[in-house]
Amino acid sequence: MFLGEFQHSIDSKGRLIVPAKFREDLGENFVVTKGLDNCLFAYPKSEWAIFEEKLKQLPLTNSGARKFVRFFFAGAIECDIDNQGRINLPANLREYAGLKKDVVSIGVNNRVEIWNKDSWSEYNNEENFISNELAFEMENLGI
Repeated sequence: MFLGEFQHSIDSKGRLIVPAKFREDLGENFVVTKGLDNCLFAYPKSEWAIFEEKLKQLPLTNSGARKFVRFFFAGAIECDIDNQGRINLPANLREYAGLKKDVVSIGVNNRVEIWNKDSWSEYNNEENFISNELAFEMENLGI
């Protein structure tokens, strides 16, 4: 399980340090793709396989399902961690998530999310985290 929030920088070559706390669970090779809320999702291969299987079950005849599958698969890449604990994020993924220099990596249960630092701060300050709204959403989800 991925937990925590870590701040790092992307270097001029598009390399990002993967927090040491996440490296073991992500493995030496894992999948990074476009995520929701304009961040990137990083999945260990085992979790990606589960997610991939769910996407395969979506009906090809449903245009929304096709868009959803394209979104995740077209943006996906396999990443290898180098000897210094970094991955190379391609320009298209950095552009999608607005990653320029300062980055926040957060653990979200079965995945890691990679955010532009300012976007993450803004997200945390928005009404998304007003306790009453969170409580209402938790109730709707049966939590």
